[in-house]
This record gives sequence, C-alpha cells and structure tokens, in this order.
Amino acid sequence: MLVAIRRIFIFWKAGDILVIKLSLEVSARIGKKYALYLPKSVVDLLKIREGDKVKISVEGKKMIVEIIRDPIDLALHGKKFAKISAEEVERISLEEQGKYEGSS
Repeated sequence: MLVAIRRIFIFWKAGDILVIKLSLEVSARIGKKYALYLPKSVVDLLKIREGDKVKISVEGKKMIVEIIRDPIDLALHGKKFAKISAEEVERISLEEQGKYEGSS
C-alpha cells in the first residue's frame, strides 16, 4: 500500500489568519461491483462513519469524493465560528418585533 503524507504550512497576515493544510495520499483498490474501500488512515483522518453521504465529481481523469456532513451533526460537533449570548438574541428579537408592531 502506498501512503504519502504531505504537510503544507501557509502563513499570512490578512486578519491574522493561519492556515495549516494536511494532505494524505493513499492507494486503494476498486472491489466487486466497483466498491471503493477506504483505508483506515483516510477514515481516521476525515472522521468518516458508515452511512455518511458523499458527493462524487469528476474533473478530467480525477475523481473527487467530498463528505456531506449532516447539518445537525455539524451543529453539535462542527467547528464553531460565531458566538451570541442570550441577551443579544433577546435584543435582536425585540428590535425585529418592533419593526412589525405598527404595520398591522
């Protein structure tokens, strides 16, 4: 089995963003009925579970397989990128309700 791990580190100052990209290259075989069996290293790296959905696209002679994460799973376990307090939710709700109070 061919396994190649490439680490690419990219740093830039656009808003103090740090990007670290890890890529993994593994050979695999196509099985009966054209089944593609994923190596454990790929499954572990991408945290793939049995039953996950994927999107398959073809570009030239390349097949690209992307995992389609369940929205609820993403909400519970995905990377968090925003934060809002209960007080902010209440304030915004009252502002929006105020816009419609005089319109009936």
